[in-house]
Amino acid sequence: DASMDTWSYFHTCLVSIWLHRFYIYSAVAFGISLWIVIQFTTTRTKRKKSHGNPSFPEGAADKLGNGCVPPQALEVHVAGVKIFYGSQTGTAKRFAKALSEAVTSFNLPVEVINMGDYDPEDGLVEETSSRSICVFLVATYTDGQPPESAAWFCKWLEEAANDFRVGKSFLQGLRYAVFGLGNSAYVDHYNTVGRRMDKWLWMLSASRIMTRAEGDCNVAQSKHGSIEADFEAWKGKFLTRLQALCKGEKKPCSGKCKKGKCKSSGKQSKESSDHEHRTSEHENTEAEELFETSSEEEAGGTDSVVDVEDLGNIMGHMKKAKVFLLQGEWNGAAGAGRKEEAEKREMITPALREALTKQGYKLIGSHSGVKLCRWTKSMLRGRGGCYKHTFYGIESHRCMEATPSLACANKCVFCWRHHTNPVGTEWRWKMDQPEVILQEAIEKHQNMIRQFKGVSGVKAARLEEALAVKHCALSLVGEPIMYPHINHFIRLLHQHSISTFLVTNAQFPEEIRRLAPVTQLYVSVDASTKESLRRIDRPLFKDFWQRFIDSLKALAEKQQRTVYRLTLVKAWNVDEVKAYADLISIGKPDFIEVKGVTYCGESSASSLTMANVPWHGEVVSFVQELARLLPEYGIACEHEHSNCLLMAHSKFQVDGEWRTWIDYGRFQELVREHEQSGGSRTFTAAEYTARTPPWALFGAKERGFDPLDVRFQRKNKARDISGC
Repeated sequence: DASMDTWSYFHTCLVSIWLHRFYIYSAVAFGISLWIVIQFTTTRTKRKKSHGNPSFPEGAADKLGNGCVPPQALEVHVAGVKIFYGSQTGTAKRFAKALSEAVTSFNLPVEVINMGDYDPEDGLVEETSSRSICVFLVATYTDGQPPESAAWFCKWLEEAANDFRVGKSFLQGLRYAVFGLGNSAYVDHYNTVGRRMDKWLWMLSASRIMTRAEGDCNVAQSKHGSIEADFEAWKGKFLTRLQALCKGEKKPCSGKCKKGKCKSSGKQSKESSDHEHRTSEHENTEAEELFETSSEEEAGGTDSVVDVEDLGNIMGHMKKAKVFLLQGEWNGAAGAGRKEEAEKREMITPALREALTKQGYKLIGSHSGVKLCRWTKSMLRGRGGCYKHTFYGIESHRCMEATPSLACANKCVFCWRHHTNPVGTEWRWKMDQPEVILQEAIEKHQNMIRQFKGVSGVKAARLEEALAVKHCALSLVGEPIMYPHINHFIRLLHQHSISTFLVTNAQFPEEIRRLAPVTQLYVSVDASTKESLRRIDRPLFKDFWQRFIDSLKALAEKQQRTVYRLTLVKAWNVDEVKAYADLISIGKPDFIEVKGVTYCGESSASSLTMANVPWHGEVVSFVQELARLLPEYGIACEHEHSNCLLMAHSKFQVDGEWRTWIDYGRFQELVREHEQSGGSRTFTAAEYTARTPPWALFGAKERGFDPLDVRFQRKNKARDISGC
């Protein structure tokens, strides 16, 4: 029967399989194991291939064909990086270029954009869907304003953020990071532009990829010691964050990972990624960043609104901060820990040292310097001396221009150092001893003088004289009176029979009162009204005008020679003659130097041009008008080559002759008597005067040029503007 045969055959097969079941199980297990090994090896190989370009997700490498990837085959998480900069002095531009070079190593397209050349109204909207990362490097300039190149960009952004007609989701989808450049010495305006830009972008629903960072030019308060170091620290964090974004990570690791698996990756849907970027940016792992907010409204302003979703994150920060406070590991900005750290820092950072060295400065220790004045070089050749030679009889070739403090409390628009020196309102740096500063200053000055040996035109006798320093102009750069040991330094100069000409910017009245006697004390009076002083000197102090007036009053208390130094800037302060006369009545100086501003060439730190330089005739007219308002003063001397005139108090006109020159030998005798008596033996300016030669007087045919020298006219050569 056919059915019985079929059943018999089927039964036999089942029995055979049952009897050989062990071999069958082993074959199946071997096959499964082999499949697992093949899959593991293949996956690992694909990961290695895609590791070279972090912007490619896993599995994309094997889909490449002839250098092209079909759009549907590759999900691009970061399409490129656009770096926007707004710079006044060029620092932000330099940082932008440095960042672009670093990003290029990720094989990502990079574009560096000047905010002044960009239309934010059309351009930023496109970035909401471009999958690019936008980085904003922007500086804060005078009075908390943006640089000129970024003014329109910031104005548009502010108006868009505050215009009810512009939707609050206008920039939703734009991913960005902000690095601000500022100077914490300007307390009221520190990094305000960067903070506002961050706030405005946030208000328009753009998503931060990381917390805003701030670079500080004030080396004493900078978190990392200099603005360059601040930028490098931020750049490292940015590149790490960028790499994570390129790999498709939605959220930075919060430090709560277990068994090597990050809880924050792969758990968010594509629709919620923007919200994750916004809430995750505050999860910093460093204690110092616990309270470093990303915008002013997040810092708890009175008019700010906090999303309900953010409350948990904010409360988490408060708990963390409380723990650190209890452990004593967290200090506020004004905490003792930060002050101690600031005191250990050097005033001259490596970048600043390089910049000043290129300009010809011979740096001494960590905060002092010396430089050869162009008039020293001129007099070595017999080509004439500076205006101090004409007005006061110094020997220009024997004058050393130096400073014990490169820091200043102003950032004047006409500063011919182009603001390469640091700024500050008090001493916060390491301090060198005055003996070391003076010794090195003299040695470096003598070494510079020796380099003129054998130079064509240099007079051998004057070269030999120049090696013995006789005068010191403490006006090289910065504010010498800030140096805590300035009185000791002055006494050391006098012990070496070196006369002292000290210049201060009238912001330290108490230091002026405590100052030891100097040969001649100058106060720079760059403007005569509060507003014009703010615009021209750009002082750091909030109470700059009161300090200015108090400094003039302190000057009036001095018994030695005192001088007002007026710098005329056309279209800025030349129309304030009456106001200047009022200021002169406060300080009652012995002399008034009126000088036309020196044009130092183009500088991104200043808007001055040759149009702001007054002609010598205009300076003369100003002085004559000022003399009419001050009957107790007369026009004594003129140095046409420096575009400078000297007014002197009538007490220096004896028997019809001006005595503006200085008897330097007599001064050294007087100052020695003063020191030996412990300060009880005082002396006045009238005790060390000398007769002014006829050629130095105003109206003389020589116009202030010493007839013993030969005037040299340069032809088609760049003018050296260095000098005191």
